[in-house]
Amino acid sequence: MEKKGATVEEYISSFPKEVQDRLQLIRKVIKNNAPEAIEIIAYGMPAYKINKKPLVYFGGYAKHIGFYATPVGHEKFKKELSTYKQGKGSVQFPLNQDLPLDLIAEMVKFRVLENMRFLK
Repeated sequence: MEKKGATVEEYISSFPKEVQDRLQLIRKVIKNNAPEAIEIIAYGMPAYKINKKPLVYFGGYAKHIGFYATPVGHEKFKKELSTYKQGKGSVQFPLNQDLPLDLIAEMVKFRVLENMRFLK
């Protein structure tokens, strides 16, 4: 069910209302915790970069929201993510469960710190 869009707004608006609401929540968490991040579409989904380095991505699907914080980001939160289906650098948040917004915020903050290390 992953949709394409030229902008993040177009991408999100291509989903049913209940999925749009969840995607907007994740977007808000990312923007609140990484206000300096550049928002783009990459790999056909919303993506965020700091210092020209990938920060996080997210995408909508038929039964879940995919969240991608790179393998390093997922390894750091391995225990917290253990109840979700995962891949290397990805996690699936089922549409029939509440989004773990606090966990997503912590992952974004961690990724910001990781990307800032490259400035030194």
